[in-house]
Amino acid sequence: MFFKEIKLTKNNFEIEKNQSIKSIINLNINNLNIIDLFFSEFFLSIHSKYIKNVHYGRFIFPNKVNLKQFITIISKPSNFILKITIVEGWNKTELSKILKSLFLEFTDIKYADILADTYYLHSYETFDLFYEKLQNHKKQIKTKYAKHELHKKYTFEELLIIGSLLEKEGKDNFDKKLIFSVIINRLKKNMKLQIDATTIYAITDGKYDLNRDLTLKDLKIKHPYNTYYINGLPPAPISYVGKKTMELIYENYKSEYLYYFYNNIEKKHIYSKTYDDHRRKLSEYRNKK
Repeated sequence: MFFKEIKLTKNNFEIEKNQSIKSIINLNINNLNIIDLFFSEFFLSIHSKYIKNVHYGRFIFPNKVNLKQFITIISKPSNFILKITIVEGWNKTELSKILKSLFLEFTDIKYADILADTYYLHSYETFDLFYEKLQNHKKQIKTKYAKHELHKKYTFEELLIIGSLLEKEGKDNFDKKLIFSVIINRLKKNMKLQIDATTIYAITDGKYDLNRDLTLKDLKIKHPYNTYYINGLPPAPISYVGKKTMELIYENYKSEYLYYFYNNIEKKHIYSKTYDDHRRKLSEYRNKK
């Protein structure tokens, strides 16, 4: 009878922690008669290895399955895996919405703790296990580039901060590389970074979109993240940074650019090596608006 095809109430369902075998069978198998149930429970009672190894979480079953296959499936870890993409440039609120849909309990994740990427989550995994997986992924990237030439001057944490600026400013991968070169060039010359995204973060704390242009008054805000006010880098990242962006940083792209602005007509950043050239291009753009 263990090879008899069984009829499940549905092809995927949740097994709760410490749920009994009898309860699992009664709730999810429709076509077992009294004799089938008796022998099923008897079989399971003398094969304690099945009872000990039943896992909890969500399980997916084939359209046709017999009782032996059913028991084998639930005796292994959940075969239901969620694909979760943390988008580079996201703020904590955006990630928390995802976490809330996955876990009953969770804590906010700091921008510096993880890298934005695609992850896979078993339904039985707790938030702590998932968080540990995210941290290990970041550690792997950190270890991979531990001896990179950039670390002669910058820590991984500082490059992560730069990465967050690129996420907010860059329009594509090459644009991010150019902006990275500008940031490095300005840091070398002890010039203020003057990155709009940091001023916006100083105003919004990354919790909402500003939905307006920055004013001269905004640029003068005395805030530790406003790079028009402070020298050097902000104290921490302003968004989640993608694995790909960190890989772009480690390409260590070089240019002679020190200035850029966003041309809303051409939908791209315009770069300059000198302040005079920057002012000229900016003036030309404003006259076209």
